[in-house]
Amino acid sequence: MPETNSDAAQVLIIEDDRKLCRLIKTYLERFGYEISMEHTGPEGLVRAHAANINAVILDVMLPGMNGTELLKRLREKSNVPVLMFTGLGEEADRITGLEIGADDYLSKTVSMRELLARLRAVIRRSRIAVVAGALTQNALLTSGPLTVDAEARRATLDGQVLVLTAVEFDMLHCLIRGCGRVQTREHLLLEVADRDFEGFDRSIDVHISALRRKLGDDAKSPRFIHTVRSVGYMIMRPKDGLTERGVY
Repeated sequence: MPETNSDAAQVLIIEDDRKLCRLIKTYLERFGYEISMEHTGPEGLVRAHAANINAVILDVMLPGMNGTELLKRLREKSNVPVLMFTGLGEEADRITGLEIGADDYLSKTVSMRELLARLRAVIRRSRIAVVAGALTQNALLTSGPLTVDAEARRATLDGQVLVLTAVEFDMLHCLIRGCGRVQTREHLLLEVADRDFEGFDRSIDVHISALRRKLGDDAKSPRFIHTVRSVGYMIMRPKDGLTERGVY
């Protein structure tokens, strides 16, 4: 008997291949997920904004509006977890998806078991973040003009609210919570992305790059996120100088 621990999570599949849609739907329903489906970009965008959607499985090649444009528009108003699901397997396509706000990116050649594992991970991470925010009192973390409010899941820079994806917020929160300490890529993957470290997985670097853009940070002369060569990243305390070898 398949394990049913999804707590009736509402999953939206936006995919124009109706046969593949039905295959995924049938498989995920065995594990307790409630599935809705849309087959065009515009209809998918409308449905994705629904308050009861816990995660979206999004195809890239869609009629009416492609998945990339759909995700850009969705991220203007929603941080619902999005798992990009596409036949495009090039690294550049994967990086583009992550840069515009996807929480994960899978090729259509992946097994249903792997799809299920990744879906569980993005939903679990989202739920943990909500619960943590509800239980955290006065969880304001600052680094100079940058403030992260864990309870409200809001980050501000110079008083202006930053528009961050769930992964970007969690990564920033992890970094600023450990202000002054290096966070390895392995640690960020396990804590933020909830997946095992893969030596060639560039998703952490892509999310860091997106965070830097939103912070107005320059990788060569950063105000906030510093790279520690061959190790990971850190947010240094404002009083700290950049004297450690390998930090820039």
